[in-house]
Amino acid sequence: MLEVLEAVDGDALQRWGQACVDRLTLRCDEINNLNVFPIPDSDTGTNLLFTMRAAMDSVTRNTGDSASAHEVAMAMSRGATTGARGNSGIILSQVMRGLAVSSADGPFTAATLRASLELAAGLVRNAVSVPVEGTIMTVLDCAAYAAGRCAEDASISEVARAAADAAAEALAATTDQLDVLRDAGVVDAGGLGLVVMLDVLVGVISGREPERTFARSEPSRDVRPTPTLASEQYEVMYLVADSDDERIAELRTRLGAIGDSVIIVGDGDGGWSVHVHCADAGAAVEAGLTAGALSRVRINCFALDAASHQVVEVTHSGIADRAILAVAEGDGAAALFESEGVIVLRCDEPISAIQLLAAIRNVAHREVLVLPNGALSAHELVAVSVAARDANHEVVLLPSSSMVQALAAIAVHDPQRIAVDDAFAMSECASATRWGSLRIADERALTLVGTCEPGDGLGLIGREVVVIEKDAEYAGTQLLDRVLGSGGELVTMLVGGNAPTELIDHLASHVAQHHPGVDVMIYPGGQLGDLVQLGVE
Repeated sequence: MLEVLEAVDGDALQRWGQACVDRLTLRCDEINNLNVFPIPDSDTGTNLLFTMRAAMDSVTRNTGDSASAHEVAMAMSRGATTGARGNSGIILSQVMRGLAVSSADGPFTAATLRASLELAAGLVRNAVSVPVEGTIMTVLDCAAYAAGRCAEDASISEVARAAADAAAEALAATTDQLDVLRDAGVVDAGGLGLVVMLDVLVGVISGREPERTFARSEPSRDVRPTPTLASEQYEVMYLVADSDDERIAELRTRLGAIGDSVIIVGDGDGGWSVHVHCADAGAAVEAGLTAGALSRVRINCFALDAASHQVVEVTHSGIADRAILAVAEGDGAAALFESEGVIVLRCDEPISAIQLLAAIRNVAHREVLVLPNGALSAHELVAVSVAARDANHEVVLLPSSSMVQALAAIAVHDPQRIAVDDAFAMSECASATRWGSLRIADERALTLVGTCEPGDGLGLIGREVVVIEKDAEYAGTQLLDRVLGSGGELVTMLVGGNAPTELIDHLASHVAQHHPGVDVMIYPGGQLGDLVQLGVE
C-alpha cells in the first residue's frame, strides 16, 4: 500500500530535492532540446539541474540529519540563489525562497504549500523586469492559482496534484502563447522543468508520480533560431551584497536600458542575484559595481560557437601597444613606478572599484596589465577586470598583493613579448616574491600570535601578523629573520614616510650581520601605513 504523507517534514523535503536532481539529470537533454526562448542556447535543462544541485549541496553543508523543513528549505533557498544558472535557475531560486518563507512555522501542510506557491509566483513577477507570457513564469502562476482554489480542508496530496496538473495544462498552452514556440512546435523548456519538479513533489507526497507526455520534445530543425555574430549577446550574472532596495531598483533600470531578460532576486538576507542578456557585458558589470559589492561574476557568450569557426590571422612584431597600471601609495613609490614607465593610480586614501575601472579605461593603450597591490578585494578585482574589457582594451590583472611584489614584476616586464607571456612572467615573479611589512599598532587587537597593544611593533608576512614586540626595531629584525628563513638573495626595502632613519639603518645592518650574501636595496616609498615593506627574492 502506498504511503500518503499528511505533511512534508525536513526529511521528505530533502528526498524531494534529491529526486528533482535525479529527474532533471535524466531529462536534461530533453529540456535543453526545447530551449528556443529567450535565446536558443540549449541550456535550460542544464541551468535548472545546476541550480538544484547547488540547493542540495547547501543542504548537505548546512543542515544535520534531523533538520526541520524550514531549516532544509532555508538552506535550499540560499544555495539556489547563490548558485543559480540562467534566468530559469534564478526563477527556480524564488520557488525555493517561497518554500523557505512559508515553512517558518513548521512542516509543509496543504496550507503552507499553497502559500509557498503563491509567494513564489509573486516573487518571480516582481523580479522579472518585462514579464513574458508562455514561459516558466506563466506555468508557475497557474500552479499557484490552482493550489489556492483547493478547498480549505484539502489534503497536501490534493493540493500538490492540483498544482502539478494545472502546471502541465499551462505548459501545453505555452506553444500557442509565444510565436517562437508556435513556429518550433514545442512547449517552454523552463516550464517543462517546473512541471517535472511538481510531479516529483506529488510522487514524494502520494507515492506515485503522474505520467505525462507532450506532443513534441524537440523543435523542428527548419525553424530553430540560431544566434549569429550580428546579434552577439552575452548572459551576465553576478551576486550583489552591501546594497539596498533603492540601489537595486536603480540597477534594474540601468540594466533594462542596456539589455533584456533582466531578473534581480533577493535571498531575503541582504543579498541579490542578478541576470541580464546584453551586448555589452562590461557595462552590465559596471552597473553592478555602483550597486554594491559584486561576487561570482559569470559571463556566457551566446555566439561563441559561431565565432569559433572564424579564422583570424594574428601577427606580432616589435613593441606591443601595452601599458602597465599600478596602484601605489606614497610619493616615493609613485616616482619609482613612473620611472619605469608605469601609469600610477594613487591610493593614499582607499580607492574604490569604480576608480580603478575609470583609470583602466583612461589608459591610451590596447593592452593593460594591472598591478593592484592589495588595494581591493579579490571579488572586486574580478568585477573590474570583466567590466574593463571592451573593444578598446584587453585587460589582465596580475597577482600582486604589495608594492614590493609589483616592483619585482616590473623588473621582468618585456614589451616585445605577447601579452599572455609577459603577464605570465610578471605574475610568476610577483608570486615568487615573499613579502612582509613592519608597522606600529594603533589599537588593541587580537592576532594569530596574541594580543597587541597600541604602540607595539607588528611584523606581518602577507596579511597576517607573525611578530608582536614592544620595540619596533626588534620586531623588524624578527620579521627579517622570518622572511629570510627559507633563503633569498635580495631584500628590497620600501621605506614608509614615518620610518626613522635609524630604524632602516638597523635593519640593513641586521641583514649584513646575520644573513651574509643577501643584498639589500632601499627605496623611499612614502607610504603612511607601513614603516617599511620588505620583499625577498
